[in-house]
Amino acid sequence: MAGDRKAYGTLFEKFYPALCAYACQWLSIEDAENVVQDIMLWVWQNRSILHIESSVRTYLFTATRNRCLTLLNRGQLRQRIVNGLHKSLEGEFENPDFYIFEDLKDRLESALNALPETYREAFVLHRFHNKSYKEIATQMGVSEKTVEYRISQAIKILRVELKDFLPLLALLLGMN
Repeated sequence: MAGDRKAYGTLFEKFYPALCAYACQWLSIEDAENVVQDIMLWVWQNRSILHIESSVRTYLFTATRNRCLTLLNRGQLRQRIVNGLHKSLEGEFENPDFYIFEDLKDRLESALNALPETYREAFVLHRFHNKSYKEIATQMGVSEKTVEYRISQAIKILRVELKDFLPLLALLLGMN
């Protein structure tokens, strides 16, 4: 048991700062630290049953990325955007730039509708209904890898279709 604690301490000291910095790509520093602490605690609590097939480094970084994206997908990002839009648009409804946001909404809806049906279905279920890849795969009768591929392709297509709005989206998503 003492060996486990020492090994875990070494693991924690080695990866914690880098994982926090990595998580800050998506989250505030406070949220990033919470995510990494949760992952490290989970690793400790499940050390007896944990089986890592890749490197420990790869496992921890993948777990961190997935946890960050899950956190964002659970609505926090959506709420942050709504709050940010409300703050930035207060008193600006008469400003012609306000209608850029309406245009963005329309273009997003149009781009989603232009996606191939299977891509759109997987993307919408994942991003707007918070379904896991496994749940989507079961519902659609395909493998999880197929779901992952369809969602990644949908994102690539949406990036191209919404390229004119990427600076605006970056500004909105960069708000703390």
